[in-house]
Amino acid sequence: MPGLIGLLIPLEGGAGEAGTGFPPGVESFHSRPLFPGAGMDWLNNHLVQAILAAVVVIGFWLWVSRGQKVVPGRKQFAGEFLYNLLRNTIARDILGHDYRKFLPYLVALFSFILVNNLFGQFFLFMFPTFSKIGYAYGLALLSWVLYNGAGIARSGFFGYLKKATLPAGVPKALWVLIIPLEFLSNFIVRPITLALRLFANLFAGHLVVLVFVIGGTLLLESGQAFYMAAGGVSLIFSFAIFALEIFVGVLQAYIFTVLTAQYVSSALAEEH
Repeated sequence: MPGLIGLLIPLEGGAGEAGTGFPPGVESFHSRPLFPGAGMDWLNNHLVQAILAAVVVIGFWLWVSRGQKVVPGRKQFAGEFLYNLLRNTIARDILGHDYRKFLPYLVALFSFILVNNLFGQFFLFMFPTFSKIGYAYGLALLSWVLYNGAGIARSGFFGYLKKATLPAGVPKALWVLIIPLEFLSNFIVRPITLALRLFANLFAGHLVVLVFVIGGTLLLESGQAFYMAAGGVSLIFSFAIFALEIFVGVLQAYIFTVLTAQYVSSALAEEH
């Protein structure tokens, strides 16, 4: 692989023809074991990246919560701004008086997704963790357990099951149709769509970045003036894609957190 490409994009698994990394594809998302041949393929760079993100999130909130003052400094202001944003625009608005129980999870959820998404724009990583579908499903499963657990704790197992599968006021003649649809919607479709929305946006965005950066770099190294000019334009445009991906990463973290809060609110509601 040309050195410049390796500097800009640390490709996973040596995707593409002749080790050039182009065209990028599914191979670009393969994990690299930290200890090849040691029978520990599960211990790979993406797992370490997810663990590092958790450490960053915990460290950040511990850091901004220390030394609180009446007149906040920059550190305290940043922490309070983010905390109040999540508390007021998501937890309190959606969950009402129940928001305090779930606020720590929602803050941790947003922070963890955001840090992992931003890893896709850092040259050291250049890979958004949730463009690996397994990580997105794992996080969706956590939210699934949370909102179903909250519903069961509030209404009991059978009471919650009835509430989740049989909306109030449905005629008995339609029960045979409504109950399976509501069951699929609330227990199967919700976590799947929650994960796929996060995964698909980050997977597609990272693939677009690969196309522009790797393609532009190869054109620059072609030695022909026209191709080199096109490569320069491609690399310049890639910075606009990077900026868009930062926005998408923040937006997807927000959407995932909002939907989790809405599902919890739905599980706690007296009637669907």
